[in-house]
Amino acid sequence: MTPVELSRTVLHAVRRAVDEGELRVALPEKVLVAPPRPGGCGDYATNVALQLARPAGQPPQRVAEILRPRLLRAPGIGDVVVTGPGFLNISLADAEGAEGAAGLVREILRCGSRYGHGDALSGRTVRLRAASEVRAVVHVEALGRILRSQGAVVHLDDDHGTVVRPVPAPADPFRLGPDAARWALLHPAPHDRPRIGDEHLVQREGNPLFRVRYAHARTRALLRNAADLGFGPEPGPVAEGRALVQVLADHPRVLVAAATHRAPDRLARQLVAVADAVLPLLPAVLPLGDEKPSAAHRARLALADAAGTVLAGGLSLLGIDAPDHL
Repeated sequence: MTPVELSRTVLHAVRRAVDEGELRVALPEKVLVAPPRPGGCGDYATNVALQLARPAGQPPQRVAEILRPRLLRAPGIGDVVVTGPGFLNISLADAEGAEGAAGLVREILRCGSRYGHGDALSGRTVRLRAASEVRAVVHVEALGRILRSQGAVVHLDDDHGTVVRPVPAPADPFRLGPDAARWALLHPAPHDRPRIGDEHLVQREGNPLFRVRYAHARTRALLRNAADLGFGPEPGPVAEGRALVQVLADHPRVLVAAATHRAPDRLARQLVAVADAVLPLLPAVLPLGDEKPSAAHRARLALADAAGTVLAGGLSLLGIDAPDHL
């Protein structure tokens, strides 16, 4: 279950409580879900009970207890725990089942490159200013895109903004070209010294940037080849690729963490994880020899397409091109 689907599930639980007369409130337009804060638990948390408490005329914990059993009955929800003044902490059911995988793939293909974008930071204004150094400038540009993907209003080069000061680059990175330069500066954590060397240009699996872009290009090639064979992606049960499904399901949470902690390296490492999980699946996507395309082939193609979509969207947030041919 994706954060968007979970938000809809929570909103549906509120609607049921209102319809059944246990809550007397106007339905909110949207419900925010985000990774739990310190003291929380589970996969996601929402403050909807605190949001509804005053108009409902009830304590937040009582509102949370009204919503909890309705959430527990919803498909895809494993457990719900009420913490603090009334936060609902939600644990998802196993996301690796066939139906969960198909639903996740459908959601990714529906959202396209905006999969994982949300409103976890909606209403927040962030002011950033880069230190006078190339790595700081690249970090600020990437942070601006990542923060906006989560609904924040971002002002760059503001005189009163927080100064971003990662460990400086030891040499001019742009001799590597714009894409390799940005990866060299963003893939290490801000407190780590970046390496500016030709290893970022090597077209081998030992180069993480190459693996990410190669995996994306392979998924696009498979779509073209499948079209030549007369079939296209269709989400469905996939026996293979459980690790890939899990890492794709985790992508929205990684984006929120990257925005919250001002850490574009988290997104870069996530893209490497997606690439490493999708590459073993790719040889089984197309039928072999005289084999006819089956539902399994269509489902594998859809899963590969979803992975390529996530890779392209993530690279775009880092300011790096995702070519269809490599």
